[in-house]
Amino acid sequence: MAQQPTSYARLSLDQMRIMGVINVTPDSFSDAGEAFTQADAVARGKAMVKAGVDILDIGGESTRPGAQEISISEELDRVIPVIEGLLETGVVLSVDTRHAEVMVGAIQAGAHIINDVTALSGAPKSLETAANLGCPVILMHMQGVPSTMQNAPMYEDAPREVSDYLEKRIKACEAAGIARSKIAIDPGIGFGKTVDHNLQIIKQIERLHEHGCAIVLGVSRKRFIGSITDTKNPQDRLPGSLAAAVYARTKGVQIFRVHDVRESKQALLICDYIQSA
Repeated sequence: MAQQPTSYARLSLDQMRIMGVINVTPDSFSDAGEAFTQADAVARGKAMVKAGVDILDIGGESTRPGAQEISISEELDRVIPVIEGLLETGVVLSVDTRHAEVMVGAIQAGAHIINDVTALSGAPKSLETAANLGCPVILMHMQGVPSTMQNAPMYEDAPREVSDYLEKRIKACEAAGIARSKIAIDPGIGFGKTVDHNLQIIKQIERLHEHGCAIVLGVSRKRFIGSITDTKNPQDRLPGSLAAAVYARTKGVQIFRVHDVRESKQALLICDYIQSA
């Protein structure tokens, strides 16, 4: 196993870290547009800070299954005021985008991390731009594109193929000038994957440690939980979200992308205490 990172984006990884989701979109599958207006998004972010969040991940373009693209200007109009409104909290801010222009605007506005669902491969100049900005990045695996990714995802060995893809993207980033220490990886649960693919990837999540990068995992309110438990409303999937996150924590995952900060932090903290007892 590669040497494991001790920190990421100014945060020590000697404890688990919580990344709170701020979707400034009207059609997010998980939160029904709860934070669509800038004022609501800022208020939601500040509430997450009070609940103990470590990172706030701000996105202005929906990447739910079947989602359609929006213009660059609209995405910027959604995320920049929210980033500016949350700077005073002092928390680490991440921008969830795949577009170079939004990356530049967000980092200039005060964001610290670029979180790209296409692993800096889905838009012109995104890799070059991220390298020039010099900030930490999160590379996520996605099979296909949001509008069609859930139509018929196929793998021979999902955990292996996801891991291999992420290693290729890490090497592309290194070649562009992004140090491995600035890279976190996300297997992309629910992004071009069936229920079985998601379960296989989570069960073997520890294999991602071979890359020597921090691991980000987003299982919060995901559709696979609803499919297994027959829970149609994403907001009713907290118990399943916590179960999946705690399992992944026992496998060494460091960063958890969640909607329910207080509950997730409590569950993961108890998991840590049990493991260290």
